[in-house]
Amino acid sequence: MTISVPAGSSLTLRCPGSEAVVLVTLAEVKAPFITDLPPIPVLSLDGPGVRRIGVLELVTSTGVTWVEGELRDDQLRVIGDAPAGLVQRRSSVRQSGPFPASGTAQVVTVESRRLVALTGRVEDVSTDGLLMRSDVPVLPYGIERLLVHVTMPWGDLTAAVTVVDQRADLLRGTFEWIEPGAASELADFCRR
Repeated sequence: MTISVPAGSSLTLRCPGSEAVVLVTLAEVKAPFITDLPPIPVLSLDGPGVRRIGVLELVTSTGVTWVEGELRDDQLRVIGDAPAGLVQRRSSVRQSGPFPASGTAQVVTVESRRLVALTGRVEDVSTDGLLMRSDVPVLPYGIERLLVHVTMPWGDLTAAVTVVDQRADLLRGTFEWIEPGAASELADFCRR
């Protein structure tokens, strides 16, 4: 089995004495084991030569785990020992995009409840959910649900998504409903 970190994944590096740093991967990397992963190119606001070491929340094709990591010159390296086990295991394999997407987001705040149109691309998808990158640099705060239309290789996928994580222009969610005809197509596509 090969472990991969998909492009567009959000990774969190927690360093002692400072705020957690959220990083977005710029390219997919693969290895047979977590400790063998090559340096992961990430989007970072640090200048050249700045070095950060901390606990890395690593999102891979097999789940999410925590391991010691080092950030330097927009490269993230796994430097700790192999973790004892996965903390969160994904129940299905993800396929990398990008796939064009548009939809309507339900935004709920203390002051209001409203609908907002969104466009972007799905960076990765599984039968459980998706990671979408918006065309705007910052999504509206408080997105709870999304009705999305995704252009997939076999045709359109229409689904309702419950948002589980939202950061800047990235939104990760689980499927609440998938149009019946597209559910079997999505399952076949993810098995490839």
